[in-house]
Amino acid sequence: MPTVSLQSIGNPSYIALRTFRKSGVAVDTAVWVAADGGKLYVYTADTSGKAKRIRNSGTVEICVSDMRGQPKGEWVPAQARVLDAPVDVARGLALIKRKYGIQYRLATMFDRSKAKTVILEISDRA
Repeated sequence: MPTVSLQSIGNPSYIALRTFRKSGVAVDTAVWVAADGGKLYVYTADTSGKAKRIRNSGTVEICVSDMRGQPKGEWVPAQARVLDAPVDVARGLALIKRKYGIQYRLATMFDRSKAKTVILEISDRA
């Protein structure tokens, strides 16, 4: 049983998101995150590796981290799913934009990617 829960993580600036390949190999990625209603929300491209891995298995682990993904606490087991409905994407992006403001606008200003944006919803493992 983890001593840190998803709720106790709060709303940090960065988390390290650990997803798992089909082979079981863990892949850690530093991501921006916004908390709402006991869940965490992350935006990413529909074609990203983390979205693909979460579609295969929603099992993830998260940890508060620095901007490079270096852990600053304990890893917490969680469950994730990809939300791609326009209403869900709009809601998730609104949370991210509200939290990161000018940082978000600067980070996405020159993004010429044609990939569709999706939201990763992270919740406590059932």
